[in-house]
Amino acid sequence: MPVIFRQAGWRFHFYSFEGAPREPVHVHVAKAGADAKLWLYPEVRLAYNRGVTARELREVQAIVTVRRDEIEKAWDEYFA
Repeated sequence: MPVIFRQAGWRFHFYSFEGAPREPVHVHVAKAGADAKLWLYPEVRLAYNRGVTARELREVQAIVTVRRDEIEKAWDEYFA
């Protein structure tokens, strides 16, 4: 599970194998027993949530929106 970065106590990562064919670009976030998955396109949006509060979801969505290019670059480099 490649970690892209850590910010505000969250780990932003993706899994090296999530099925075939591979899903579109997305990112997983995890912190203290809570995790969520966010799609990056066409806009940053929630795919699933397990224990992340509404306030925390807004926080991670804002981080992913700002750092979307970095996340996509890490994805492309890893899966190239």
